[in-house]
Amino acid sequence: MENKYDIGRFVNVLTWLQVRCDVANRVRKRRKELKISQQELAKKSGVSYASIRRFETTGEISFVSLLRIADALGYLKDFTLLFKETAITNLEDLK
Repeated sequence: MENKYDIGRFVNVLTWLQVRCDVANRVRKRRKELKISQQELAKKSGVSYASIRRFETTGEISFVSLLRIADALGYLKDFTLLFKETAITNLEDLK
């Protein structure tokens, strides 16, 4: 699933392509740990089998479908951490 044009392959920088692929790989790993097939996950989550297959292969999926998959696998709570930390824009914010 690695994109040969991703700058992250050449320099140590986090890219959205890396994140996308990492999330897809973690979902696949969790699904397999739970011994759930892609077809079973599709039924459990309400996301089509084709979408799950594409996601695990390319990392591409809609946000709503990703939330449904996370819920079906027991990881919906992880999304409550997104954007939770305050952005630091100057030194005064560190106090």
